[in-house]
Amino acid sequence: MEKVHHIGLQSSILGQYMAEIRATAVQQDRLRFRHNLSRIAEILSYEMSKTLPSLQKEVQTPLGIAQVALPAQQPVLFTILRAGLAMHDGVLRTFDHADSAYISAYRKHSSPEDFEIEVEYMAVPDIDHKIWVISDPMLATGSSMVAVYEALKSHGTPKQIHILSAIATSAALRFVQQHLPADTQIWVAAIDDELTAESYIVPGLGDAGDLAFGTKK
Repeated sequence: MEKVHHIGLQSSILGQYMAEIRATAVQQDRLRFRHNLSRIAEILSYEMSKTLPSLQKEVQTPLGIAQVALPAQQPVLFTILRAGLAMHDGVLRTFDHADSAYISAYRKHSSPEDFEIEVEYMAVPDIDHKIWVISDPMLATGSSMVAVYEALKSHGTPKQIHILSAIATSAALRFVQQHLPADTQIWVAAIDDELTAESYIVPGLGDAGDLAFGTKK
């Protein structure tokens, strides 16, 4: 999977943030859980930013002219409600000049094991021929990400897609790569290989949305 960037394989402070969002004793602190997801998103965003097109610009300083490299185009930042909100905060701090887009996608269960992804709400700016950065804490099956992409296609064609996720499964990564454009880049902090019958990641961390914002009915 040469288009999957497993950032957690590198030794860095990212390991501490990942340990804390996984640890049951620490994740009960909602504020810290959200903050760690945001910090993880900042690291993934920074690593991703190294691959974006750039241009050289002259900047006037008090003492002269400096040459700096700037993004050639600002991306559009997408978050999948509601779990993605904490990660979106970190991505937006990194790309603070970017436009934001919000999409609701949730599992509509017919049984504990069977579900379909429902996309009910989208608030998007001009996204045609823009770089799309889609953040979602967990890629369990990949179905939500594919459903969101299919819904967004009616609003424009991406120049390129980058997906940022804290934890993904190998199966989800394959599924996303099969259904999104071939040059889609996926940036993950950890890859877990097991899913429960209810499609929760093992060892994972539980339900990211519930941990960040409270248990839903």
